[in-house]
Amino acid sequence: MKEGIHPEYRKVVFLDTSSDFKFLSGSTKHSDETIEWEDGNTYPLIRVEISSESHPFYTGKQKADTVGGRVDRFKKKYNMK
Repeated sequence: MKEGIHPEYRKVVFLDTSSDFKFLSGSTKHSDETIEWEDGNTYPLIRVEISSESHPFYTGKQKADTVGGRVDRFKKKYNMK
């Protein structure tokens, strides 16, 4: 790799603000906030609004699609169900 053109890749802590879930991962994202992690080290803190802890796909709390797709609407319109 060419020196000086790539962002610094380091470990950071991501904090899901909707569920207070934290996880340690690698990232090139920069932050002025820091947090002490479970291992005793201090890492940059990145706040996110949603993660696997709060996303409906991963939690199983998805909203049911009551409108349906084009085929369902067509069948309903012509009483084909």
